[in-house]
Amino acid sequence: MLKFDMHCHTRYGSIDAKVRISEYVKMLSAKGYDGMLVTDHDSYRGYNRWKSENPDIKFRVIRGVEYDTRDAGHFIVILPDGVHLKALTMRGMKVEKLINLVHQVGGIVGPAHPFGTRSSSAMLFKTLKRNRALVKEFDFIEGFNACETETANDFSQILAKDFHKPTFGGSDSHDYEYVGMGYTLFSDDICCCDDLISAVHKASESKDNSISCGGIVRGETLKSKHAHAFYSVYAFIAYNVSLGLLYSPLRKHRVKKALEHK
Repeated sequence: MLKFDMHCHTRYGSIDAKVRISEYVKMLSAKGYDGMLVTDHDSYRGYNRWKSENPDIKFRVIRGVEYDTRDAGHFIVILPDGVHLKALTMRGMKVEKLINLVHQVGGIVGPAHPFGTRSSSAMLFKTLKRNRALVKEFDFIEGFNACETETANDFSQILAKDFHKPTFGGSDSHDYEYVGMGYTLFSDDICCCDDLISAVHKASESKDNSISCGGIVRGETLKSKHAHAFYSVYAFIAYNVSLGLLYSPLRKHRVKKALEHK
């Protein structure tokens, strides 16, 4: 089994993160991990930094993104090797459009911390409450997030079981002390995005245990208290919607060009 941290934020691509990607690799390697998925917010800068500086290191660093939708919180997206969508660096796409776009180019998508913080967790938004069948379109579900409560993670696991979806686990680490607190185990060899996509499809179709997850819950911090406070929740939602609308014309143009190129 290969052990991955499937939710990692770097200082290069996530404004609230502190960890250098090279230090992620050292720390995770020391903890017995085989790889990581880089999931910066609406950015590939952290992954690109790694590729430009450390092309020959064998630790498995996989390219992903945590995308901020307008109407359903945060989603982890993995695109096939060689496929690049600039639209994913511009927050604010609606979740159904995101899912359709990712699937059209052969990628996979699933909700991060689906029952976590109110401002960014899919199952707490009206979109999913009104249309729970949309969960069928997810390729995986984040079943363990070290930054969320045990109850939130339990609900995520139940959701995945109800819809027969593979589960990812990750630390969602923005700070050094939380690196490697969440993990995902793969029975297949994962060296690139294509391997990961194939493994998820295989696990989904066979409904086996080839992908599993777990970890240690971080516990409440001062930062998490503020994140759950009503003023933070609604301020972030307003910010996300406003910025999404501002980006909308250029994002639509980029989506159109990507699909035409495909």
